Amino acid sequence: MRVRIEPSRAFGTVMVPPSKSMAHRLLICAGLSDGESVVRRLSLSRDITATIGCLRALGAKITLTGDTAVVRGTNVLYRQENAVLRCDECGSTLRFFIPLCMLSQGRATLTGTPYLMSRPLSVYEEIARARSLYYDKGADAVTVGGALAAGVYRIPGNISSQFVSGLLFALPMLPDDSEIVLIPPVESRPYIDMTVSSLNAFGVAVSSDGDTYRIAGGQRYVARSVTVEGDCSNAAFFEALNAAGGAVEVAGLSPDTLQGDRVYKRLFERIRTSHEVIDISDCPDLGPVLFAVAALQGGGMFSGTARLRFKESDRAAAMRAELNKFGADTQVGENTVTVRAGDLHAPNELLDGHGDHRIVMALSVLAARFGGVIDGAEQVEKSFPDFFDRLRELHVEVSEDGMDQ
Repeated sequence: MRVRIEPSRAFGTVMVPPSKSMAHRLLICAGLSDGESVVRRLSLSRDITATIGCLRALGAKITLTGDTAVVRGTNVLYRQENAVLRCDECGSTLRFFIPLCMLSQGRATLTGTPYLMSRPLSVYEEIARARSLYYDKGADAVTVGGALAAGVYRIPGNISSQFVSGLLFALPMLPDDSEIVLIPPVESRPYIDMTVSSLNAFGVAVSSDGDTYRIAGGQRYVARSVTVEGDCSNAAFFEALNAAGGAVEVAGLSPDTLQGDRVYKRLFERIRTSHEVIDISDCPDLGPVLFAVAALQGGGMFSGTARLRFKESDRAAAMRAELNKFGADTQVGENTVTVRAGDLHAPNELLDGHGDHRIVMALSVLAARFGGVIDGAEQVEKSFPDFFDRLRELHVEVSEDGMDQ
């Protein structure tokens, strides 16, 4: 799908959607609980739908009514043999569920797009090899089998925190105690904190001492009623419209949130007022929108960008290609991105969403200032299905464009 965005001045108040990151975690905890839980304020994006489908494949019963899920949990220690979990394109879903599938002796297959399966899974492959677990990865699926045992797990801290979260979901259900030791440097720690907070909400205790997480064995998840908080990651795109000349107020964020992307306002201000290098190691999902804001605000320098290569697209390279179409000179290094704004203008060619929801939304911010047509705009369905409707509510002119460019 292509969308055309006309130069517009965004204004008004927008209620941010529920946090996709927290929704994944709360749904999984509910799906592992004894009894019936209620998870309120869900946005049924493709990623969240994938997590719900995987929970059902493991035996959880989930009833959806509007934005609320009633979840009757399952004991994944005794799941169905040869279960098939369809992860679509969601890295969180895939990495969260692999350890859960390893809790049982029987095998389970997790499927996904070839691009999803090309993203790093080496941590789990090494765990399987070291502990004689079954692990077989193909172009569009990975098949695993257990049984995973309690113990000490040493994990590089500069690989995705999703590996840590996946183990944190699984290890409490084993009979004996475990530890996860992160090997410095540690990045994206706020996402681990979000997982620990979700576990605590469902009665599972995890203690931490620096880079070591201690998980008592023999724990059980307890059914709860919870509400998903607002999403800082997606709020950033609306706040960024102000850098494009808008007057947008963002509502619905928790002041006590643990989300790492809560720093977006402070980082936007740093881009506007200083020339310091901004480290995004703990908030890599903000990369595309930060680069867009930097282009609009005269430039910016960023470090901690290496992991952007392993997202839904190579986000640094994708934004370099698209920002250049607006006249912003962008340079990508091994672990750095530098944006030099230059003389910005409307793009003279089609903008490419690179199959990545966050690239599409970042380009929408720039197009709201200069205009443009974005190809592959349907990717917003991955995390924010009504993103363009929200833009229209803020008086941004958005229309579907079926013309060849």
